[in-house]
Amino acid sequence: MNIAIIPARGGSKRIPKKNIKPFLGKPIIAYSIEAALASGLFEQVIVSTDDEEIAEVSRQYGASTPFVRPENLSDDYTGTTPVVNHAIQWCQAQGWNIDYVCCLYATAPFITDAILQQGYQHLIENNKSYTYSVTSFAFPIQRAVKLLEDGRPIPFQPEMMPKRSQDLIEAYHDAGQFYLGTADAFLTGKHDTIATILPRYRVQDIDTLEDWYRAELMYQAIQDKG
Repeated sequence: MNIAIIPARGGSKRIPKKNIKPFLGKPIIAYSIEAALASGLFEQVIVSTDDEEIAEVSRQYGASTPFVRPENLSDDYTGTTPVVNHAIQWCQAQGWNIDYVCCLYATAPFITDAILQQGYQHLIENNKSYTYSVTSFAFPIQRAVKLLEDGRPIPFQPEMMPKRSQDLIEAYHDAGQFYLGTADAFLTGKHDTIATILPRYRVQDIDTLEDWYRAELMYQAIQDKG
């Protein structure tokens, strides 16, 4: 069976109650839950949380919360991997035969069922064990600069500054939406990876309130365009 796991702990500092904060009319986690359910890829869509309010909201939108995330996996320093692995191991302990796992972030309102289906097909067709979403940088990273203490800009790669942008290799970064692979790929950390490329207009990191407002404007623009 295939499962989706949405990590969503309580106690967000920069944006209080971030995972269930209303995003254009509904809790932001609802977008991830609904996309996972609509994709038809997963027998179970599980929210891993330590917070009963998050769990209740998640259940309202169709996800399951079959366990409470342990306290030692719910602090500010715990990464995504041990949280996902805990969920996989819990499912396996129930006797579930887990084939593919999708870690889907709770604050990814731009995710859609079509994007998840694209990632899954990309994974299968290329015979890989792991894929994750990436998008391109809007500006050539080869022309990045750093600022000295006196404010002077210094290029990281001075030799690249005279080159035309079309002659520079395009660079990509993690889009922070989903990680999809075999259960073994997650548990062992050993995987044959291929990237699933998303357009930049469907990617926005949400770490601050400024990010949040920008994401809402972007989402509204996509909806208005149809």
